[in-house]
Amino acid sequence: MQEIILASGSPHRRMLLQNAGLEFSVEKPDIDERSVEAALAGSGATSEDIAAVLAEAKAVAVSERHPEALVIGSDQTLSLGDELLHKAADMEAARRQLLRLSSRTHQLSSAVVLAGPGKALWRHTAVAHMTMRKLEPAAIGRYLSDVGQAALGSVGCYQIEGAGIRLFEKIEGDFFTIVGLPLLPLLAALRDKGAIDG
Repeated sequence: MQEIILASGSPHRRMLLQNAGLEFSVEKPDIDERSVEAALAGSGATSEDIAAVLAEAKAVAVSERHPEALVIGSDQTLSLGDELLHKAADMEAARRQLLRLSSRTHQLSSAVVLAGPGKALWRHTAVAHMTMRKLEPAAIGRYLSDVGQAALGSVGCYQIEGAGIRLFEKIEGDFFTIVGLPLLPLLAALRDKGAIDG
């Protein structure tokens, strides 16, 4: 079987692949994501496009160092209307971001790319629409107090697999897209390429 490398520092993506029973190694890519985004500014690129470009950049960067391996790159963007949001720098920024997301629907775009050797071989992007319930400032304060610094670990200041689910009124999209790795299409692609047999 071909070696599989996950080009990501995300513990959530690593856990998803481990839970699926894959054998793989992890190598974090050396990519300046904000510079890649800045290069796309004004190009008309959508949030899905940006997620796909970042996922491909990660996969190809690691694939160039390991041409014999099949490399998985993934990225996720959060957009509120035409604005791309990023991880909050501190708890005050998290509070402000949750106030902005309150009572509104935002979009999560999760892209995954397989690369090797040094080029993208397969791409997939999935989208989820997330509608937060109306959040009063006191409720946001309680939530942030409950989850602590974990709020700073995801772009929307929530982990849907944990206490973050309490923030939502409606979700359209699958769990794996929301967590940041469209797993079912990825597993199908790995089977098609003979990298896994189950």
